[in-house]
Amino acid sequence: MLNLKMAKDLISGAISQPNLIAHCENVMAAMGAMAEHFGEDKEYWQAIGYLHDFDYEKFPDEHLAHTKGPLLGAGVDEASVRAILSHGYGICTDVKPISNLEKSLFCVDELTGIIDACAKMRPNGFADLGASSVMKKFKDKKFAAKCDRSVILKGYEMLNMDIKEVVEICIKGMRELHQA
Repeated sequence: MLNLKMAKDLISGAISQPNLIAHCENVMAAMGAMAEHFGEDKEYWQAIGYLHDFDYEKFPDEHLAHTKGPLLGAGVDEASVRAILSHGYGICTDVKPISNLEKSLFCVDELTGIIDACAKMRPNGFADLGASSVMKKFKDKKFAAKCDRSVILKGYEMLNMDIKEVVEICIKGMRELHQA
């Protein structure tokens, strides 16, 4: 089964861009917090989050098309690969998120970009960042414009959760990462 060390080893051979590594770390942290929320295996969910953009640096225009074979070949189990592929549902894959793990990854991938951008604008970063600040910026489509709000909205609806609750959970996980 996929673990965090394996995910980090695989990413180290696939991604070198600091901004993309930081994104993977943020998604990892948010996924760990989502796992805690659902009472699931935190390290496993973090590993999925860390590994989710495995092929993005080399194949940005064919994202997730070069993921399944290499990950299976590296010993990553089929369920983990499926979870990773599901974050591209309706965008670049037809793998529909079914489990809370998959739905969470689908939602938090884009959401972490907005949260991170909000934290970078604050003098104290994540230390005093609240969901209300993120929600205010979420409504401003020019802020972190590359973060697809429609994907985030679809994700939290899939989870049957309030978006503010998802934001609070993600902030908690990302705060732990950035204050470590």
